[in-house]
Amino acid sequence: MSELQNTSAVPAPVTAPAPETAPLPDNTQPGDTLAAVAVEAQPDNAAPAAAPPAAPPPAPVAEAPVAVAAPAETVAAVAVASAAAAPVVAAPAAPADVPAAAPAQVRFSDFGLSSDIQRALTAQGYVHPTPIQAQAIPVVLKGRDVMGAAQTGTGKTAGFSLPIIQLLLAHANSSMSPARHPVRALILTPTRELAVQVAENVQAYSQFTPLRACVVFGGMDMKPQTETLRRGVEIVIATPGRLLDHVEQKNISLAQVQMLVMDEADRMLDMGFLPDLQRIINLLPKQRQNLMFSATFSPEIKKLANSFLTDPVTIEVARSNATADRVTQVVYKVQEDYKRDLVAHLLRQRELKQVIVFSNTKIGASRLARSLEQEGMKASAIHGDKTQQERMAALEAFKKGEIDILVATDVAARGLDISDLPCVINYDLPYNAEDYVHRIGRTGRAGASGDAISIYSDKDERLLVDIEKLIKQTIPRGDLAGFAPPSSRVGRDDRHGERRATSAGAGAGPRREFEARGERGEQRSADRRPSGPVRREKVDPWFLKPYEPSKSSTPAQSAQPLAPTKPKRQLAALLGGLRKI
Repeated sequence: MSELQNTSAVPAPVTAPAPETAPLPDNTQPGDTLAAVAVEAQPDNAAPAAAPPAAPPPAPVAEAPVAVAAPAETVAAVAVASAAAAPVVAAPAAPADVPAAAPAQVRFSDFGLSSDIQRALTAQGYVHPTPIQAQAIPVVLKGRDVMGAAQTGTGKTAGFSLPIIQLLLAHANSSMSPARHPVRALILTPTRELAVQVAENVQAYSQFTPLRACVVFGGMDMKPQTETLRRGVEIVIATPGRLLDHVEQKNISLAQVQMLVMDEADRMLDMGFLPDLQRIINLLPKQRQNLMFSATFSPEIKKLANSFLTDPVTIEVARSNATADRVTQVVYKVQEDYKRDLVAHLLRQRELKQVIVFSNTKIGASRLARSLEQEGMKASAIHGDKTQQERMAALEAFKKGEIDILVATDVAARGLDISDLPCVINYDLPYNAEDYVHRIGRTGRAGASGDAISIYSDKDERLLVDIEKLIKQTIPRGDLAGFAPPSSRVGRDDRHGERRATSAGAGAGPRREFEARGERGEQRSADRRPSGPVRREKVDPWFLKPYEPSKSSTPAQSAQPLAPTKPKRQLAALLGGLRKI
């Protein structure tokens, strides 16, 4: 649950104004309700909301706005003056355009969320929203379409799930009839893991409300999902393929969907879900609210957004395709055969725990995990060939600390929400440069720092250039003793098999033990070679002649026996018969 920025102290006044704000906020001014409550509440309750950094002084409440921004001063001044001036407060709607420093002064209580949602947030100790939440929540509450650019770990899930829950509370009921619980919000994700993470967040935020939510994804039996859907749910989190399976079997109706969310839309396009997305969009009502979130804004993403978003509000908390500022990036160049050895060396040298290692292929992930296990490390692999139960079991073991290294492919690792992940390692550079942004987004989440280590060889030079072009920065090159690039190691002459030293000190360092075997093999081969000039055997000139077909190769026409013929019949000569002899 790292979607929100956690704080240690949770002041009691967070729930005080909640009973007055239970109804849905006004479409234009989510802060109007807060201002009205501030007038009726005790002055002590208004002070923490206006100036959270300062302790309540004995002076009047009017002194609190001195420590906050101008919009908060306006709210406090109006609250103390009179309730008649409350409609004047238009400033609290500013979170949609909040500057970089403003979210630190904003609280979740400023959005006019219901008491049930406030209770859920208080139970988890969440007070201040992240920048993407501070900007997205007011816009979604107004019913506007949103096109959000946010990296993984910025809290975008709460940015759309909290206002969705707030808006759906108008239809909440405790009836047992499935007809009273139609699907009103649909959240699409590219992978099973991300769907599970989003569902956990939605259920946590709506735990004190009558709203129902469920998650459907492939790789599992459809029967339990079917039973849940037929009982009625308001919020469905699904992967596109499994959702269409339920639609075809008439287990779900999308005729009353009011809100559509596409989370990590760029990844869905990369995985080839565009036809499925178009089919799903065609099944939805024309009048609905659309929210699309993506870590990157490629031309394909913009084209998809233009096809179903209506006058969207663009929200960006970071430059498109940018990497997190607190993530330290470095790349090491090494020969392809030594990449596994370098990964093991880095893990030992840095004593890393809770590390995700990315591989481009499923077989590569499995082999690397087995290699690390043979080195005495606790490693496991997750990829598309693993069953859903195996993947979830490996993920749970990783979260509990039973596994230190998780080797994963891009599809399997997408959407993993793991707190305090200190490092990610790119065993293979991704073929798609945008995947690099997603990979290193696993670390450095929620303001924490992290390391992103990449390994590449000569054949990956083009991939590295594409990555640096996308993120608009040069990744620092690292150098480890004993893991020099191929050009500085001992090589072999291709023609004569003679070894030549291209740099001094090659083969020294931690890799010496791995080169020793190769040197011993070469020495044994050299011992078996005969010394002196190579002896040439005489060649018979007959073998150098060009091919000529022999006479026997053209079969002669065999003499065929003549068919026996009857003797000619003698005919009597005309006018005299046969001549007598």
